[in-house]
Amino acid sequence: MAASSVPVTAPGVGPIAAHWWVPLVRGIISIVFGGVLFAFPISAIGAFVILFGAFALVDGLLAIFQALRFAHPSSGQWWMQLLAGVAGVIVGLVTFFYPAITALTLSWLIATWAILTGGFEIGAAFRLRKDVPGELFLILAGLLSVVVGIVLFFYPLAALLAWVWLVAAYAILAGILLCMLAFRLRALGPKATATP
Repeated sequence: MAASSVPVTAPGVGPIAAHWWVPLVRGIISIVFGGVLFAFPISAIGAFVILFGAFALVDGLLAIFQALRFAHPSSGQWWMQLLAGVAGVIVGLVTFFYPAITALTLSWLIATWAILTGGFEIGAAFRLRKDVPGELFLILAGLLSVVVGIVLFFYPLAALLAWVWLVAAYAILAGILLCMLAFRLRALGPKATATP
């Protein structure tokens, strides 16, 4: 009777439980990363400048490629996507060549990019509605981009700090959950390796 009351673990748990320290290390690193973001938010914004520049540049290049490669010149909407791509490339290059841009200026730059991109996406969606049935999603994405741009114009520094704090909170919460998983796996270790 006593033997039947022992919980049975899945066969694959043994190797995972033996490496319980992996999620623990990941969790600790994640918590430390989140703590550093909370302690040095301005430095985090500086890193965000570089990441945003890379994102805008790559996104712009892909939009240009898509406009030139996949769009039908006869439909007339390809140039809107091309302009959105060019805007992304310009913003990305400006961010890279002038990394000392202040957080306020960067926020306005991001806001301008978001509004321009959103406007071009909405315009392209209205021109696509005759050919593509799912243009509503492109309109919603464009509207979201415009709204984000307007918010950044009115609350530039607060918006950037909010992004940093959001990422920091996520990192700390994810780290805590990973640590809890690690200790749970550690507790399952002896049961997983025990032979019935």
